[in-house]
Amino acid sequence: MSACALVVLFGSGCARSGAAAVVTAPPLEVPQPPARAFMPPEEPLPAEASVPAEAPVPAITPGAPRPPAPRRAGGPPAEVEPRPDPAPVPPAIGSSAPDPSRELRAVPPAADAQAERAVRDTLARSMRDLGRVNVARLSADGRAQFEQARRFSQQAEQALGSRNFFFAATLADKAASLAADLVGR
Repeated sequence: MSACALVVLFGSGCARSGAAAVVTAPPLEVPQPPARAFMPPEEPLPAEASVPAEAPVPAITPGAPRPPAPRRAGGPPAEVEPRPDPAPVPPAIGSSAPDPSRELRAVPPAADAQAERAVRDTLARSMRDLGRVNVARLSADGRAQFEQARRFSQQAEQALGSRNFFFAATLADKAASLAADLVGR
């Protein structure tokens, strides 16, 4: 009986045979395209004004002997400038590992030092808060948050080592907020 009532109740909505009303609207008027201004085509440059192709430059190898200067008829030979010794060729890049003690680094500006100090303060606060958490009393979700906060702290330390202060600050803030939530539990 209840099945028949449901069929009658829900079936009556589909029993209508046609659409409610057809609204006829006036057709849309499409505007005419704007007038176009045509520019005369550019005239090609004459062949004399074009840039001539450069002649190929012969390759000069270092240490190759220079041809002797031409002699003037009846006079002293033209003076030849002494050529400096070719510079020694540096070793190929990547042929040996660079010595870390000789690696040049820019001195960090005050803003970098201040950013590093702020990140280290945030990391210290988060580690202090994590130290106060009793992990044994945490639920499975709490332990997962504890581990996540520890990983954020480790990643922030790595980012500080690579001098990526923005990423380190983001990770340290995440670690600090998770640690503060865990202390409140």
